[in-house]
Amino acid sequence: MTSPSSLADLRRDIKTLIVKELNLEGRDPASIEDEAPLFGEGLGLDSLGALQLAMSIEERFGVRIPEGDDARPIFRSVASLADHIASHAGSPSG
Repeated sequence: MTSPSSLADLRRDIKTLIVKELNLEGRDPASIEDEAPLFGEGLGLDSLGALQLAMSIEERFGVRIPEGDDARPIFRSVASLADHIASHAGSPSG
């Protein structure tokens, strides 16, 4: 089980990764709300951005992100991404 402080660190790392990988220049990672939507009115992520972010997460954290509809709830917010990573970190992946 992931402790709240390590989950907060994980969320911060994800926000930094999002800003870096999606070239959100001028955006402070700390300004991204944990529960803000990543798509649409939130961060404005599109399908290409989601793919790029999924690949970066897999490389950085060693956690596989499923494709298609299975990925939708994972990409809902930074918090949902962090929960997915925390619950799958260290798990054998295919």
